[in-house]
Amino acid sequence: MRFNTASLKQSLERSPLLRLLAAGILIVFITLLLREANSGAQSAPDYEVGSAGQEVIVEILSGESGSEIGRKLESLSVVKSSAAFFRVAVADSRSQRIAPGEHRIETRIPARVALEQLLDPSRIPNLIVVKDGQRLSEISESIINFGIGKVELEKSIRNVFPPEMFKSKNIEGFLYPAQYSFNKSVDSDEILSAMLNRFVSATKDINWSNERDFTPFEIMVIASLVQTEGTPDVFGKVSRVIYNRLEKRMPLQFDSTVHYALERRGEIRVSLVDTKVKNRY
Repeated sequence: MRFNTASLKQSLERSPLLRLLAAGILIVFITLLLREANSGAQSAPDYEVGSAGQEVIVEILSGESGSEIGRKLESLSVVKSSAAFFRVAVADSRSQRIAPGEHRIETRIPARVALEQLLDPSRIPNLIVVKDGQRLSEISESIINFGIGKVELEKSIRNVFPPEMFKSKNIEGFLYPAQYSFNKSVDSDEILSAMLNRFVSATKDINWSNERDFTPFEIMVIASLVQTEGTPDVFGKVSRVIYNRLEKRMPLQFDSTVHYALERRGEIRVSLVDTKVKNRY
């Protein structure tokens, strides 16, 4: 069936009643659209800029979702609605980097400002930062600077282990890089466990099986070497070099493995004497 638009136009021009009816239909349609848009906005009310109140301490628990954080912020009057924060968090991938622990956040602020404040290191008291590629010795130094005794920490390092699937008693490489905030009453076991739990959460969807039959622990070692040797744009190339040399059962011949064995960093030239160090790497 085809509509004759010319005939319809002539009918509208001749009949005031038809014109009025058409206008009424258009008004109803526009009203419904506006009502729908307005109800969407009202379902996630948000504070205006410039209405900030006093600061409160917000404690974020490890593994909390964006909706859970949103409800917590709403209950403390940080944001006007949890839905407003959830929308902002879903649209911004940085929300995945919100550190567990305590945060000093202003009340009565827009949801996007709340996210920025949650990501601001200066608003996180008692902060420990674990950076990409840091060694256990370097992370230990940060934990000791936080206030944990060296003897206590060394004992915890001997007694806290990676997930069982890795079949390792060494937590080197398993302390997940992130910002951590702890109460000053925390002990070393709790600190290390929080970092290990963050690793478990971040890697829970990884399929560790592979055609070369590397164990999960071996994959972790290879991944650490790839990260140390190259930038993201050449990770694939570096990993292929490692696989090829392992298949040929030849030394990796990486400077980074020698530096690791000697516990040093930087652009230091590896000497023949350095290569004689006794170390599995």
